[in-house]
Amino acid sequence: MLPIAFALLLGACGGEDDSPARQGPAAVVQTEVVRSAAVPNVVELPGRIEAVRSAQVRARVDGIVERQVYEEGTDVAAGAPLFQIDPRDLRARLQQARAALASGKAARAHAATMSNRLSMLVGRRAVSVQENETPEATLRQAEAGLLEAQAAVERAELQLGYATVRAPIAGRAGRAQVSEGALVSAAGATLMTQVDQLDPVFATFNPSSAALAGLLARVDGQPSRRMSVVLIMENGERFAHEGVVDFTEKAVDPVTGSRTLRARFDNPQRLLLPGQFIRGVVTAGTIPGGVSGPGGAGALGAGGASVMTVNEDGVVARQVVTLAGQAQGRWIVQEGLKPGERIVIDGWHKVQPGQHVAIAPAKATDAAP
Repeated sequence: MLPIAFALLLGACGGEDDSPARQGPAAVVQTEVVRSAAVPNVVELPGRIEAVRSAQVRARVDGIVERQVYEEGTDVAAGAPLFQIDPRDLRARLQQARAALASGKAARAHAATMSNRLSMLVGRRAVSVQENETPEATLRQAEAGLLEAQAAVERAELQLGYATVRAPIAGRAGRAQVSEGALVSAAGATLMTQVDQLDPVFATFNPSSAALAGLLARVDGQPSRRMSVVLIMENGERFAHEGVVDFTEKAVDPVTGSRTLRARFDNPQRLLLPGQFIRGVVTAGTIPGGVSGPGGAGALGAGGASVMTVNEDGVVARQVVTLAGQAQGRWIVQEGLKPGERIVIDGWHKVQPGQHVAIAPAKATDAAP
């Protein structure tokens, strides 16, 4: 929905409103002559908010959830603990791995001692070289076993560390998907919660391929310009921070014929949430010979937007127009108005089609937009 800068015109849009009005004193209205000028190239698109980064927190070890550490719906730092899984079995495995490491160190030390002794005897020719090969092979096997035991200890330490489930990124932690006493599985990658980064956020739009090509053509002709986006919230209010388009999809969706347009927004107050529906007014370059009108110069009804025009004889007529969007307090008109036409900008709600009007002295309204 376009922002309601165009008031609802009820009496002027009815079925019999197009008949000539009763004769009476001419209503005084202010008008503006439509002029051709460079106007912002704007388009309004529906969209949805997405988190810049979103991480699903899943179990990396098997065990029973002992407690939930974080508070749902709060901001957490990267690495902050979220859940505690019962660590006793993992701690026992670590002790077992450390025992195997100690045994491997002892075996290597014994093998090294035997190898050194035989090496000395070989130097004295007390034993043959062939007899020394067996202790050397035993030493190499002991060294390999020691490396394996050290790796087992490191793995056991990692597994014990995974018993404390931590936030992979900074952001807002969502609802817990498991509770105390629940069995979680590393093989099943049990989902425990999700963390979304909410500042900044993305707003994604899906215009048709043709519409997006037109927008990009305006920007490509002005390389110094970037496409800016103003968000209209679900309650009709304008979001305080303006965004900038940072990504346009190069491929066309074969089902919908649309392409993705994405803008990045600062969200310090966390007002924009993932999944939220919004509308974005995208400004992409300028239209050299465009037409615009003041924000309060027409009406928006069930049949679309319309304005009141005044001909050379001072007679009012209703003119249906197609609006692209609003920029700098003025509506950008795609179709329905031509340069040189005179539109009513103040007092249009007091007149009906076919009525004679008196034009008030021009102020600054006839100035080019």
